[in-house]
Amino acid sequence: MTASTLSPAVELARDLLRCPSVTPAEGGALALLQQRLEAAGFTVERPVFSDRDTPDVENLFATIGTEGPHFVFAGHTDVVPAGDVAAWSHEPFGGTIADGILYGRGAVDMKGGIASFAAAALAFLKERGADFGGRISFLITGDEEGPAVNGTVKLLKWAEEAGHRFDACIVGEPTNPDRLGDAIKVGRRGSLTGTLTVTGVQGHVAYPHLARNPLPDLVRLAEALNTLELDAGNERFQPSNLEMTTIDVGNAATNVIPRQAVARFNIRFNDIWSIETLRVRVREALEAVGGLTCNWTLEFSRDASESFLTNDAVLIDALGKAVEAETGKRPELSTGGGTSDARFIKNYCPVVEFGLVGQTMHKVDEQVPVADLDRLAAIYRRFLDSYFP
Repeated sequence: MTASTLSPAVELARDLLRCPSVTPAEGGALALLQQRLEAAGFTVERPVFSDRDTPDVENLFATIGTEGPHFVFAGHTDVVPAGDVAAWSHEPFGGTIADGILYGRGAVDMKGGIASFAAAALAFLKERGADFGGRISFLITGDEEGPAVNGTVKLLKWAEEAGHRFDACIVGEPTNPDRLGDAIKVGRRGSLTGTLTVTGVQGHVAYPHLARNPLPDLVRLAEALNTLELDAGNERFQPSNLEMTTIDVGNAATNVIPRQAVARFNIRFNDIWSIETLRVRVREALEAVGGLTCNWTLEFSRDASESFLTNDAVLIDALGKAVEAETGKRPELSTGGGTSDARFIKNYCPVVEFGLVGQTMHKVDEQVPVADLDRLAAIYRRFLDSYFP
């Protein structure tokens, strides 16, 4: 496949992959997207946001159109590091196409999705013109894979303060587990992280009566969390689950009873719970553990997010019909998986997620069939035709 035979979606995806935009570096990806969108008549702005203890991050907001429904496509051009470059079959920022496969970091997560939507939007505008009866915008951050402090959260607030109001949004994250068209994400479980700290008295292991070992208490408390059954799920969401993620003592000596031990856990929870009711339930489970000899404290991180479910029939039906028309099957409406920036967007407008197959995201040799890029672009184009009849 030569450069002259590449479709618009594949060519843009290739060029985006050649931009080394590892969080928080812009790497040329937003500049490239700006150039392509401005050439098609979009008004493009590039706000940069800052915060303490985090790097500055560049973002992009592009819009075109007039009065009518305002649809926004959201995503991120930042990517995770390539890791061991020697383990890759092709250079991770080379945008290599071999045997119908496009290789590169961000191929599916999620530069491929951005390229497909951009190709669909530009084709739509070329046929319909700028007076198509609504507005199309791009809300693109460079801070999704990182701290997520100077990205979508602030970009949404910035857009709102500038007078932009959105009616619907698609996030182009890779939502399909096996084949393009498997699933549309119509919601996400919430996320809550906790830190459990047990404090005793440090001492010599030969003189335990002069010390208080926090480890036995931590084990008992951790077991109470590990066996905590939260719910069985419901027709909208899978069961909530609590997973222990770290247990740390920081003790390099084998003859010293440590003073402190720390355990961390994360809960992915459904709409049976809120952040506050879940905090109460976890604390109750820990307080029910008797016979402890040490003091313990529990802290929850500030970056918790609530679960959400989108019920916008117009948005979901238009996208579902577009997927079915191109793939021959009606996609599942899913709420599984982890979190995404949709958790922020849902506070501003109805949001769903649909993108490429995610099997290789964050892996060595991240890749996407070029045929999938074109099919995704066709799905997005059908959606735009339906959303703006």
